[in-house]
Amino acid sequence: MASNRHLGRIVALQTLYEQDFRREAGDESFDLGLVLKRNIARYESTVDDVFFIEELVKGVAKHEAELDDELRPLAPEWPIEQIARMDRVVLRMGLYELKYTKDVPPKVVINEAVELAKAFGGDNSSKFVNGVLGTALKLQNGEVSAPDAASSESTEAA
Repeated sequence: MASNRHLGRIVALQTLYEQDFRREAGDESFDLGLVLKRNIARYESTVDDVFFIEELVKGVAKHEAELDDELRPLAPEWPIEQIARMDRVVLRMGLYELKYTKDVPPKVVINEAVELAKAFGGDNSSKFVNGVLGTALKLQNGEVSAPDAASSESTEAA
């Protein structure tokens, strides 16, 4: 099931990346539900946890503004709009899972996000994603306070 969830995250990433790209391009015809359905259909023979994919995509889309607001102070040197699109989508997915899914251990969520960043992001994407989501987890667990988050993230990412 774990490897199947990894593939599910890839399908979710493709869908959310397309949404972000087409929205920025001003494509008003974009329909998240149709794109999600199309992307799931491409992998129907290998994906058996469709519910996980649908919940992840719909959850990230629904909470996008809130996720972005939480990501901003975690990477203050990088305005959310200037973060590479792939990294931005991976961060949203990872933060969503940390906040809203309780059936996956937080370290697994971060590891999965790092693996997606390695596979689909730039040279430093995995380190950046690891630092930001690691700081988000520390905040969530009360290990650091909000003002300390930025300095903790920047030392981890260095």
